Amino acid sequence: QEQLVQSGGGSAQAGGSLSLACAAKYIGRRFCMAWFRQAPGKERQRVAQIDGNGSTTYADSVKGRFTISVDNTKDILYLQMNALRPDDTEMYYCALERGVSSCLRVGDADFAFWGQGTQVAVSS
Repeated sequence: QEQLVQSGGGSAQAGGSLSLACAAKYIGRRFCMAWFRQAPGKERQRVAQIDGNGSTTYADSVKGRFTISVDNTKDILYLQMNALRPDDTEMYYCALERGVSSCLRVGDADFAFWGQGTQVAVSS
């Protein structure tokens, strides 16, 4: 089964920065890609998403601090995380759904491909 390959993440101090990358075999022009995060005992949260038109949406908790982007020439999704806070400490996952014009009607269960997860730890 095709899987997205994640890299980056790790540990940072509060106020610092980390970046995540997510490599796909192929993204295409019509897609929705997203970053999710989940901590033990907490619900999974979609923190950022981007579609083939370049439209992006962010959860309120990360707005102004995180930036999602995609390099279609390399088929890689990125998440730049700045001004990190201890409550950003979670496991982060990327996801891809192809063949859609936007992320508007893409539910969490609709994403066909997922990354393996990357831990982000922010200390105070």
